[in-house]
Amino acid sequence: MSNSYKYIDLNYTYIDPNTGILRNLQNISNADELIFVESSAVTKRLKELYEKPIRVKGIETLFEIHKYVFQDIYEWAGQKRKVEISKDGKQFFLTTYFNNAFKYIDSLVSEYKEISKNDKKQLANKLAEILDNINYLHPFREGNGRAQREFLRLLALEKGLKLILNPPDRKGVYERYMKGTIESDIQILSDLIYELITNNQ
Repeated sequence: MSNSYKYIDLNYTYIDPNTGILRNLQNISNADELIFVESSAVTKRLKELYEKPIRVKGIETLFEIHKYVFQDIYEWAGQKRKVEISKDGKQFFLTTYFNNAFKYIDSLVSEYKEISKNDKKQLANKLAEILDNINYLHPFREGNGRAQREFLRLLALEKGLKLILNPPDRKGVYERYMKGTIESDIQILSDLIYELITNNQ
């Protein structure tokens, strides 16, 4: 699987034209250093959300998550992207139609909340559908995967379930997650989530 993202950002909304990397609050101009600092900051913030989880209201909570997790790195944390993104020739959702997509994802979250906490199969199916739509939406310039995985973790938690879509000791899980999101294969995602969700102890 490649990582060939393309961005239409003629005005350098996010990228420093001199360094070629994302503008950041730390004024870092080296790509490797930014990756390291960003990863450290995000890990710390995610840990805080584990300790003090927030309740998912709808798509607005995804933006709340992103803002919290990336607040130390990017000024635009928690803001919807202003550029178009594609990967491997696949166009993500156009910014022009974001508001319609937000309403649709809110409806999926509402449907999820109506499912019995004991019906793990139906919960997994709906979580997969939510994940697929949020991934296609790709609402942020950077950090979409980390925000959406935390969003799903919090949704599962509300049903008394544990869901870790990127366990550090199981590379195969992340590979299946990536395959499911890249190919927009809800069945792969549903099967994976069903295997992973356990009662939260």
